[in-house]
Amino acid sequence: MSSDFDLVIRNGHIVDGSGAAGYEGDVAVKDGRIASVGHVSGRGAEEIDAKGLLVTPGFVDVHTHYDGQATWDQRLQPSSWHGVTTVIAGNCGVGFAPCRVEDHDRLIRLMEGVEDLPFPVLKDGLPWNWQSFPEYLDSLAGRAFDMDIGLQLPHAALRVFVMGERGANREVASADEIAQMAALAETAMHAGAMGFSTSRTLNHRTSDGQPTPTLTAAEDELMGIALALGRAGKGVLQFVSDFADPVAEFAMMRRLCEASGRPLSFSLAQSPVAPLGWRKLLDMLEQATAAGLPMKAQVAARPVGVLLGLDLTLNPFSLHPDWPKSAALDEQRRLLADPDFVARLIANPPPAGNARGTALLHRWGDMYQLGDPPNYKPLPETSLAAEAMRRGVAYEVVAAEWLCAGMIYVPFLNFADGDLNAVGAMLAHPDTIPGLSDGGAHVGMICDGSFPTTLITHWARDRSHGRLPLEFLIKRQAHDTARALGLTDRGLLRPGLRADVNLIDLDHLALLPPDVAHDLPAGGRRLVQRARGIRATLVAGQITYREGEATGALPGRLLRGGTSD
Repeated sequence: MSSDFDLVIRNGHIVDGSGAAGYEGDVAVKDGRIASVGHVSGRGAEEIDAKGLLVTPGFVDVHTHYDGQATWDQRLQPSSWHGVTTVIAGNCGVGFAPCRVEDHDRLIRLMEGVEDLPFPVLKDGLPWNWQSFPEYLDSLAGRAFDMDIGLQLPHAALRVFVMGERGANREVASADEIAQMAALAETAMHAGAMGFSTSRTLNHRTSDGQPTPTLTAAEDELMGIALALGRAGKGVLQFVSDFADPVAEFAMMRRLCEASGRPLSFSLAQSPVAPLGWRKLLDMLEQATAAGLPMKAQVAARPVGVLLGLDLTLNPFSLHPDWPKSAALDEQRRLLADPDFVARLIANPPPAGNARGTALLHRWGDMYQLGDPPNYKPLPETSLAAEAMRRGVAYEVVAAEWLCAGMIYVPFLNFADGDLNAVGAMLAHPDTIPGLSDGGAHVGMICDGSFPTTLITHWARDRSHGRLPLEFLIKRQAHDTARALGLTDRGLLRPGLRADVNLIDLDHLALLPPDVAHDLPAGGRRLVQRARGIRATLVAGQITYREGEATGALPGRLLRGGTSD
């Protein structure tokens, strides 16, 4: 007996990505597309009983850094473990194209510093079978993945390609250099770039401490590139900024968006230095969108922070002169269990020359045990400093014990008030979208590719107050993120659209603790984090994951320019 469909998902609770109330029904798939939604009478070659499960669109993550990983890996984990079926890389102005042969190491050092991807990993893993940005896209177009991936043109690579050493040193671009960058940007958009990204934050530095090449790029340089996207009629603009002068910085971004006509998004978070600054930015954003400008703020689903550990990039003792950096993990644990060794660490603190690093690694009042299950909303009384004070011991004594037990969590953005109320207000705002997961980057310090799971569990199910509707959150992570990139063929469960689908057991959906995998090129290690409760994920109608395990299907491809091709 012949089948009407390739696959039918039956009896699920459909939350279709539109924001409408969920309902019980079926989803039929044929030839990689959704064929029918609601009551499906025909039969599928395969049928899945989804009774008791959420059936949602696949998630779209607009802010990742899989630029390198996509060249050597077919599975864009950890994002694909969290229901993500489309990622956009090339954010924050960093990436690997365009690039001249003599600048390979320069861009690697920049990515190493900004996104914590070790030099040996990138040196060994990148094939460098490109120089231009279109050639880079072509190199990825020949590969298959467990999800779709789109790439943005990174400003730092573009600047160094045109200006060489002058660009790396943040010198002012000449009119001719701006014209060259604009021409390359327009070519990149026509070749399939999803947009253009830049960074204007001092937090982004090369591995040798130099600020990112784009930090002080003048408005005429950014305007020249933005207008090139406008001429192409394609691509988005993505910004990360310190907002040292928020009024002036936002006014510039508004002018770029208005002049080019291209959508623009920027990273938004609560800073402990200016805990209410995010509100001012949202007020200015509201005024811009009320005037018809296509602007969005990207916001995180939980605090932005780092993980410290013995097998990670940093731990509280990394800068201590007596810390045995090259010792095996078992030996480091043995030493930390020795009170005399810990006393020696205390007596011989880090030299005064690295105040910035010490400030991060000795934030005792902001350090927490991550735990199992991982706790991203810790209470102040559970901090390392509070524990040390209760016991009347030095901070380093508690740090040594916690390092032996697992990872230490240090939230530094979105947690200025010791709660997530600011995050909730940002997520609920009509001019924001979820973002900032940085999947594929910060592999020894962060594992935030799990943001989509936090978005659903914490904000729709677990929060004691201020919960957000599940339908709203699914719309944000699927439909709204897709539309922000110009992707009109996904993000909704509608006939004719791509069959990117998740089946989720909401009652049992949970984050597992981050773990360390040694599976990068050159034997490099990275943080990974799985979820429990995502029963299946489909990409273009093929089941890519069942119960968190890869099926072997690799239907994902390179996305070009916000189209479905």
